[in-house]
Amino acid sequence: MTREDLFNIRINSPNQEIEKCIKKRWDSIAKPLDSMGEFEKIISKIGAILDTKEVDITKRAAIIMCADNGIVEEGISQSGQEVTALVAKAMGKGESTVNKLAKSNNTDVIVVDIGMNYRGVIEGVQNKKVNFGTKNFLKEPAMAEKEVLMAISIGIQAVMECKKKGYKMIATGEMGIGNTTTSSAIIAALLGSEAKNVVGRGAGLTNKALERKKQVVDEALIKYKLQKEDTFNILMTFGGLDIAGLVGVYIGGAIYHIPIVIDGIISVTAALVAKRLVTGTEKYMIASHKSKEPAMQVVLRELGLSSVIDAGLALGEGTGAIMLLSLLDMVLAIYRNYTSFEAIQVEQYIRQV
Repeated sequence: MTREDLFNIRINSPNQEIEKCIKKRWDSIAKPLDSMGEFEKIISKIGAILDTKEVDITKRAAIIMCADNGIVEEGISQSGQEVTALVAKAMGKGESTVNKLAKSNNTDVIVVDIGMNYRGVIEGVQNKKVNFGTKNFLKEPAMAEKEVLMAISIGIQAVMECKKKGYKMIATGEMGIGNTTTSSAIIAALLGSEAKNVVGRGAGLTNKALERKKQVVDEALIKYKLQKEDTFNILMTFGGLDIAGLVGVYIGGAIYHIPIVIDGIISVTAALVAKRLVTGTEKYMIASHKSKEPAMQVVLRELGLSSVIDAGLALGEGTGAIMLLSLLDMVLAIYRNYTSFEAIQVEQYIRQV
């Protein structure tokens, strides 16, 4: 893939007629109009994406992109890069938190090494390594152009493979020490914001470390002087490979008509980059939860999306996205096995125009 190839991708809209039909069915269910709130909108959107009124998301997967970030050299994390590989090993064995959640609601977990600073083979983890981590963006751009394009291509291909295997929904996730800093830098650059407005504590930084993190992001923004419109260069400059891979997952979801569930701050960063790079990808995205990170809701508003879970989640790995799937299963039980107004001999509510 070249930059030109990427910029020339065109996205078709989901089937709006199907969406209208699903909304009409919701109105025929024996309950007050719109009483399932955002969930009615989400199910309607999923049906439009899948091009069917018979919404079925029982076959689904979580794609977890794992990568390391050179910016950890600047003391912006309480953990070292070795933790990325340790957690990836646990994921490969099915022992990490995301695996436990996924098992509880029948979601397959696809773990991808797209850029860990680790040279061994990890059982249960796909080796799609673009490089052994990114560079320290405070000193030089995190990635080369070819690395960004390769990572995006890997994400698109991952969705293509899921499509071939019959998956109907994909949750996004990631693992990579330092990636809340890469995300914060990307968001700040894309929104033209200062670090103080978007940088959070990540995995639990001290006050001193948090101030260092803000300083690093501000210094980098001054160093590169990127314009808000320079989306590709912003991604290339600040990283990381996990984010670039997830950008590809979102683009792939739009190409192959599979709904993609956003997880936390790293995942939503990739979603915003994908929208800026390829118009229309946001129509295939579904928000899951409100992260603790300060920029989360700002970015969701930029995407035109609303999250439905507000529980102070901050784990990452795709956990929030997978939690949403359980809720959607319950809502679909109402949608698929609904009771009509006629069945309970109650007059149907009429939607007022």
